[in-house]
Amino acid sequence: MKAFYSDKFVLPLPEGHRFPMRKYALVREQLVAQGILTPRDLRVPRAATDTQLLRAHEAAYLHKVKTGQLSEKEIRRIGFPWSPQLVERSRRSVGGTIGACRAALSDRIAVNLAGGTHHAFPDYGAGFCVFNDVAVAARSMIAEGRVSRVAILDCDVHQGDGTAAILAHEPDIFTFSIHNGRNFPFHKQHSDLDIELDDGADDVVYLSALKHGVEQALRLGQPDLAIFLAGADPYVGDRLGRLCVSKRGLAERDQYVIDLCTLHGIPLAIVMAGGYAHEIQDIVDIHTETVRLAALNASTQAQQPPEG
Repeated sequence: MKAFYSDKFVLPLPEGHRFPMRKYALVREQLVAQGILTPRDLRVPRAATDTQLLRAHEAAYLHKVKTGQLSEKEIRRIGFPWSPQLVERSRRSVGGTIGACRAALSDRIAVNLAGGTHHAFPDYGAGFCVFNDVAVAARSMIAEGRVSRVAILDCDVHQGDGTAAILAHEPDIFTFSIHNGRNFPFHKQHSDLDIELDDGADDVVYLSALKHGVEQALRLGQPDLAIFLAGADPYVGDRLGRLCVSKRGLAERDQYVIDLCTLHGIPLAIVMAGGYAHEIQDIVDIHTETVRLAALNASTQAQQPPEG
C-alpha cells in the first residue's frame, strides 16, 4: 500500500508550542519498525502547485502565504509562525493527499501520513491549517477527469468548517462531518451532512452515530472516491477533544469505514487529521492502527482475483 509522508520537511516551532509536530515522524518510524509498511511503500509527495491550490484558495491569499505577507492576525489565526518551511511543508501535505487519492484510484486504498487540514478557508487559514488539502485533492481528481463524484468523510473531532465552506456549492462533492458540537470552531458551517455529538460521547454513542452518518453519506453522495479524515482527537485522552472514545472504538471506526467502502467498491484515500493527546505516544498508536487496518485491507484485496 502506498503511503505518502512529508515529515522530512520540518516546520520549526517555538519551544513549548502545543501542536505535536513530532507525531508525523514518529508514526512513520513506528509503521516501519512494526513491519506495517516497508521503505518501498513510502512516497515523498510532490509539492502542490499553484494551479492545484487555486482550486480551493483565492489568489490573493496564496500570494500572501508564498511571500510571507500574512498579517499578525492571520498568522495567529493559523497558529504557526510564518517561514519558508511552513510554505513548503503545507504544499507537500496537500501533495500527499493528492498522491493518496491517485494511488487509491489505482490500488483501491492509500494513505497520506499527514493532511486533514480542514479548517483552511478560501481566503484564510485557521486552526493549524494553511491550505485545505481535502478540498484541493477532491477538486483536482474531478478536474483531472479521474472521477465524477467524491465523498469527504470527516471524522476529526472538530467540524471541517473550511471544507464545508469551500465546497458549499459543489454538487459533485459530498461533505460529511461528525464532530463535537461545543468544540472549535465555535461558528459552524453547513456540510452536506453534519452530526454533532455532546461532550463525553463514548464508544457506543459515537459508533452508532458514525455508522449512520457514513452510510448516509455514501448513499447520498454516490462517490467514485472517498477521502477519510481519520482524526485521533475523538480519543478520551485528547486535550482538545471533549469526547470519550477509546482506542478500540477508534479502531472500530476505521475498520467500519474501510470495510464499507470496500463493500461498495469505492476507492479510499485516508488522511490523518488531528490528535492532541496528553501523551504523544497515544496519538502515534491511534494513527498507526489506522494505517495498519488500511494496509491489511490492501493486502486482502490484492489477493482477490479481479472481477470478470
